[in-house]
Amino acid sequence: MSKTAILEVNSEKFELPMVTGSENEVAIDISKLRDLSGMITLDPGYKNSGSCTSEITFLDGELGILRYRGYSIEDLAEKGHFLEVSYLVIFGELPTASQLEQFEKDITRYTLVNEEMKSIIDGFPKTAHPMGVLSALTSALTAFNPRSVNVENEKEMYEAVCKTMAKFMVIATWTYRKSMGYPLNYYDNTKGYVENFMRLMFELPTEPYKQNPIVINALDKLFILHADHEQNCSTSTVRMVGSSHAGLFASISAGVSALWGPLHGGANQAVLEMLEEIHRTGGDADKYLAKAKDKNDPFRLMGFGHRVYKNFDPRAKIIKKAADEVLSTLGVNDPILAIAKKLEESALVDEYFVSRQLYPNVDFYSGIIYRALGIPTDMFTVMFAIGRLPGWIAQWKEMRENKEPIGRPRQIYTGHPLRDFVTSEKR
Repeated sequence: MSKTAILEVNSEKFELPMVTGSENEVAIDISKLRDLSGMITLDPGYKNSGSCTSEITFLDGELGILRYRGYSIEDLAEKGHFLEVSYLVIFGELPTASQLEQFEKDITRYTLVNEEMKSIIDGFPKTAHPMGVLSALTSALTAFNPRSVNVENEKEMYEAVCKTMAKFMVIATWTYRKSMGYPLNYYDNTKGYVENFMRLMFELPTEPYKQNPIVINALDKLFILHADHEQNCSTSTVRMVGSSHAGLFASISAGVSALWGPLHGGANQAVLEMLEEIHRTGGDADKYLAKAKDKNDPFRLMGFGHRVYKNFDPRAKIIKKAADEVLSTLGVNDPILAIAKKLEESALVDEYFVSRQLYPNVDFYSGIIYRALGIPTDMFTVMFAIGRLPGWIAQWKEMRENKEPIGRPRQIYTGHPLRDFVTSEKR
């Protein structure tokens, strides 16, 4: 027997169905509330509103749990690799060996980007933020792929997935090459996806580029950890834009713009900017720890705590080890990273941070790794976007296949009531 909730307003009762998820999450279905009562709910930021049902990602912030399609993030990061996890997130099941081989092969079929895209990127100044360039280039891909995807056609949808995975990564690295004044690189179809990322970013025509397997492994894990994260700001944006039946590239372009904000994907950039500020003012980490504990000081310690995880960020546990391995292998001697290590060590034992569960999060450790690899700070959010791409694709695909209605939130109007128009000479 299905459960219901009773809402009573001014002695009038309204019966609303309840929905229970596969992990026993319980929701009250208010989709018919306005029809029944003429009322709506008010929930700024949608912190208490479920916009959809989804089979992709399960997140429990209190217990520090993150799973894709039922698989723990710990297992996936330890045993899988990024394209394998991407296939899982997008299509719902881990690929067989032959499916994975075919997926990787099919992605390479679409790695060439139309040469006319170079004219578009040439129109940006070198000083343009890479995320702005990436959003524009992603949207521009629509011009070269004008036919909308028929989501009910399995072959068309599969090809669209492969095409998006291939081209997005190439143009993401082009944003860095543009800012550096380097010639644009092309994908090498004989090498893997993450290996190609490092090549596309750093290989110069004047000298060979040597891959470091520990670096590749760390990046692979980072991309896996960022692959999806439930209905966050950028993912909700992709679903909202896609609900109008906008195409995949246009929807992902909107997701890139949402991710750009410092309260979302820009958080790892904010971490490094904070560390650089500490360094500029003398490098005293203890001073800034004290400022963070002072309730009258507006300073915030970026990269600690998480608005969803009320415990240790499960992704941070995994990537901390990778960060330590990268720093040890590369032997980086960087005062900025030394400050980061000091903050980390102190916060993990300081009673103030421990009691409030303000542990280093994935943004903190990812920023450290990117800095160690020589990736500029304003490219950090682009790195996040590459990892989040399969999640955006999966969420767009699920929303369209479920035939979800166009997103159209309501509002409570708080402006002037009806007023008479007064002509200009009488105002």
